Amino acid sequence: MKIKRFFAKDMRSALAEVKEVLGNDAVIMSNKKVSGGIEIVAAVDDDEPSATPIQRPLHDDNVKISSHARQFVPPLNEQEQVETLQSLLMRGRQAPSPQTLAEQVDWNDPRLAPQSPLTAGLKAGREAGRYASRDALLENKATERRDPNNQAAGYGRRREPTLSPLANALNTAPLHDSRETKRKESAKDKELSAMRQEIASIRRLLEHQVSGLMWQEVERREPVRALVIKQLNELGFSDGFADQLAMRINDQAPPHEAWSQIESALNQQLLTGEDEILRQGGAVALLGPTGVGKTTTIAKLAARFAARYGADQIALITTDHYRIGAHEQLQTYGRIMGVVVKQARTYQELAQTLYQLRHRRLVLIDTAGMGQRDLRLNEQLDTLVGDKQIKIRNYLVLPATAQRRVLQEAVDHFRRIPLAGCILTKLDESLSLGDVLDISIQNSLPISYITDGQRVPEDLRLANGQELVKQALGNLEQRREDPYYWESSESDEEDARFYE
Repeated sequence: MKIKRFFAKDMRSALAEVKEVLGNDAVIMSNKKVSGGIEIVAAVDDDEPSATPIQRPLHDDNVKISSHARQFVPPLNEQEQVETLQSLLMRGRQAPSPQTLAEQVDWNDPRLAPQSPLTAGLKAGREAGRYASRDALLENKATERRDPNNQAAGYGRRREPTLSPLANALNTAPLHDSRETKRKESAKDKELSAMRQEIASIRRLLEHQVSGLMWQEVERREPVRALVIKQLNELGFSDGFADQLAMRINDQAPPHEAWSQIESALNQQLLTGEDEILRQGGAVALLGPTGVGKTTTIAKLAARFAARYGADQIALITTDHYRIGAHEQLQTYGRIMGVVVKQARTYQELAQTLYQLRHRRLVLIDTAGMGQRDLRLNEQLDTLVGDKQIKIRNYLVLPATAQRRVLQEAVDHFRRIPLAGCILTKLDESLSLGDVLDISIQNSLPISYITDGQRVPEDLRLANGQELVKQALGNLEQRREDPYYWESSESDEEDARFYE
């Protein structure tokens, strides 16, 4: 055995050097990365082969042997022929086993290399079957000569040729080995999968225990910070964002001052709009999942703009041709306000309609409500960004009643096109604003407007960051006592007394 170490800048160069020095029979013992490249340890067997490789097909040797026998073997009488045949049969039965013969064959012979295991087995089976048939014929003739009485009975009955043990082994071994290998691999895969699941469960358990110990340590060393994080989690803020806010607290601050610092940090990070839709005008599209209040919000914005600049300065377009009655609903709002309402099904129709309404100061586009996993969503978004020359400002409508994960998924899917901001709806139905404020801050998505009712256009307000933060953090103790509590204005209290 000859072992040698190689150094190269990369694996390709190292393998080329190994092949050049040691040849194609080299075996890679180890490889690792070192400073400056790759180190490979390779070995090659330098001993001379014990047996000469097979250089000719087996049937050539058989032909020469038979011809040689016909030239030099003298004629035998009948008894000698029978004894010779019997000795040949006994010698054939004492031939080497298939395993010994397989060890003697040089499997590196180029004539054997291209054949697959199944093809090689079939070919060997045919060769062995031919020789076995010849041996069986000779044995049958010898038997007939020894027993003349059975000679007549043998006519008309064909002797079926039988394969030798080597042929049977070569024919059945590849198929049997492949099935056995697949069965073992399947069992091994199942064991590995079960082992991975067990390791993953143990890892989760350890992480849970370690996090619990770390949280206990935080509560012991920084009780105020731990209290603030717990309260922020109760209000709907995520663990990571609550921890970031708690890092802004002064270590020596009492609880009431710490809460004021949290409120100040939220006010600094929360982005809000400046009534840009009603002041700037242009083409504005409202996007969002199904049932978040896009059509009602468009009606509120249109009523505000018509009251400020006139109904002839605004137009409405709907691209919702999936929902039954979608166009009729917007058409009803337009008829009440005296505003033009158009419908566009494709990008070409939308571009043509926008060109027709180019003299209007504001064009509001109502899109179809689709879930984040709806395959038609990409088609609708492509309609809005089909032409870079048409500038459409897109606003995402988010309900304050949705879960944080649902809100984040909506932002991820609709962010395929540029978003100018978001509009929060259903604040009157929400018990906590922590989820939606968390999503707005972490995605740097400004809040332009908020809606807190179904009235058009009264229940539409410009977003105020300080009011939203105060509403999200306010009256935590009351929320703990009554989970269905929310703050009410004086007008709402008067309406409640009126209905009583």
